[in-house]
Amino acid sequence: MLQTLAIANYRSLYDLVVPMGRLNLVTGDNGSGKSSLYRALRLLAETAQGGVAAALAREGGLGSALWAGPSRIDQRMVRGEIPVQGQAHAPSVALRLGFAGEDFGYAIDLGLPVGGGSMFDLDPQIKCESIWAGPFLRSANVLVERRGALVRRRHGRQWDVMDEHLSVFDTLFTQLADPQRMPEVLALRESIRGWRFYDHFRSDPHAPARQAPLATRTPVLSHDGHDLAAAWQTIVEIGDPQALARSLDDAFPGAQVRIEPHEGRLHLKFQQPGLLRPLAAAELSDGTLRYLLLIAALHTPRPPPLMVLNEPETSLHPDLLPALARLIVAASARSQLWVVSHASRLIAAVQEDPACQRIGLHKELSQTRMVGQGLLDAPAWYWPAR
Repeated sequence: MLQTLAIANYRSLYDLVVPMGRLNLVTGDNGSGKSSLYRALRLLAETAQGGVAAALAREGGLGSALWAGPSRIDQRMVRGEIPVQGQAHAPSVALRLGFAGEDFGYAIDLGLPVGGGSMFDLDPQIKCESIWAGPFLRSANVLVERRGALVRRRHGRQWDVMDEHLSVFDTLFTQLADPQRMPEVLALRESIRGWRFYDHFRSDPHAPARQAPLATRTPVLSHDGHDLAAAWQTIVEIGDPQALARSLDDAFPGAQVRIEPHEGRLHLKFQQPGLLRPLAAAELSDGTLRYLLLIAALHTPRPPPLMVLNEPETSLHPDLLPALARLIVAASARSQLWVVSHASRLIAAVQEDPACQRIGLHKELSQTRMVGQGLLDAPAWYWPAR
């Protein structure tokens, strides 16, 4: 389970260190930085997939993703006593992402290449990475340290150089995840690769979830929900069908879902009291389809270490939100959950769970800050030196 998430110089997240629990609820007004925090978490996930440079390119490049404010915020700027202004000698460009978990912590520092001569000079370069044991980075608990192309691993009181010619455009996870030489890198990579993101399931007439998927066992619902019927039947056969039925009945009393095979494909049928025939997935309302997708995602027989739901209330009737909150709370017993929401009714219902960690965000001089977090309230955090 992640215990701390840290972001620096990414969009409005100039310097944010967030404590995390089993169930995390991210709230705030429009423009407060919720989307930036969500994107930062997705960037961290890309470090294990080898796609962090491509993900930044899709955002407009490293220059577009960097914090655009001053490198030091004076309280007089906040009070309006002096104009917002930069320093004469700005520090090196550095976008930093990191987290600390129960076993390992990880941090990465991304910057621009020095020199030039390539058409890819705007690609971010990895300046340093670090893996450590414990709640925050210290010199005594570092296990793996990377600076530029050089990687070394702690061996007792000594350091072993593992590689001196690493590509500065790829992370440790894509180059050195070896079970014999670098077991920490492999363990952390597989954990990050297990993170699951669900962001705005489509529900239009051509939505993938309205199609009949191939009849193949599906323990993990895809990000676009195209395999809904297969995922539902997998839960029935190898998951917890009783819990699945309770969640369905909690939202739609008396309703039933059947999966019917036909010519190698699976067809979802939704039966409600009062209907003379079941409805196919193509006939379901947007809200009903989205809710069935959330049920299938949260009842997965293969719970991930971290599941992220971005605005799961989209297209749902307000009366469904208490049932959704109960579904989320129940799922948090199997996976660490990160939920971003605008819906006050969902927020209030999820917060009734004592384990809920609310992360309220607000803007202060265009900088995203956590509500109620003073200078001494943030978890301890230190970035690796370049």
